[in-house]
Amino acid sequence: MTTTLAAKPSRSNPVMPAEAVPRKRPLRLLRHSLALTKRSLIKTARTPEALIDVTLQPALFLVIFVYIFGGAVAGSTHDYLQFLLPGILAQTIATGCIAIGVNLNTDLQKGIFDRFRSLPVPRSAPLVGAVLGDIVRYVIVTGVTLAIGYVMGFRITTDPLSALAGCLLAVLFALCLSWLPVFVAMNVRTPGAVQGLMFALIMPLSFASNVFVGTETLPGWMQGFVDVNPLTHLVGATRGLFLGTPIGNHIWWTLAWCAGFVVVFMPLALRAYRRKAS
Repeated sequence: MTTTLAAKPSRSNPVMPAEAVPRKRPLRLLRHSLALTKRSLIKTARTPEALIDVTLQPALFLVIFVYIFGGAVAGSTHDYLQFLLPGILAQTIATGCIAIGVNLNTDLQKGIFDRFRSLPVPRSAPLVGAVLGDIVRYVIVTGVTLAIGYVMGFRITTDPLSALAGCLLAVLFALCLSWLPVFVAMNVRTPGAVQGLMFALIMPLSFASNVFVGTETLPGWMQGFVDVNPLTHLVGATRGLFLGTPIGNHIWWTLAWCAGFVVVFMPLALRAYRRKAS
């Protein structure tokens, strides 16, 4: 007769009670991501000079384009300010996303992510936390752009709810677009390369759009690209929500682009990061 001996606890082989065995929690990724989001917010608070691109840039662009080109483009600086401000908001949000790619690549070079890999956190938590932490930058750029615009004479002609919806749509677009520079940061060697490559991608989107002039004034061969440009739809949606101009399907196209950025670039960025972490 065979007797099965139960394993006895010992110092070398302790038996843990069932309730002490660690279990996977469905919200584990969110919990660790929020903890790393807090790290990003603290880092931003301690280096306020890193916010220059989302505070000084929209003010400079509004002043330069309104007072130098406003009379020539629209015949009136006030009318051009009303037209231009939603476009400057979209452009500044798009260029502001470059900073997250530069910062992440810098952290990679400094070995900070090597420390994250030694922690019992999901591999994707550092990237998700960094993207969520950048929401402060996008809220700041939205508030600064509207504040400077109001000082210069810009006025929202719709209701407060529509204006809030326009601001939230701009911030959502920025968060989703952030996964593009994160993906680039995981695949190039230096922060300078991230910045150069992202500017090469963002600048055509900014100028080949309805940010500075109406689509109908552009050459016919360019209008096809402008009509599918994600910034064109964001600007069209925010102009409608701020000024009451026809929105058409701009909001739906903007939301579709947001979903596309997340669906395409988030998995690619996480895959590239896991490859570096392995």
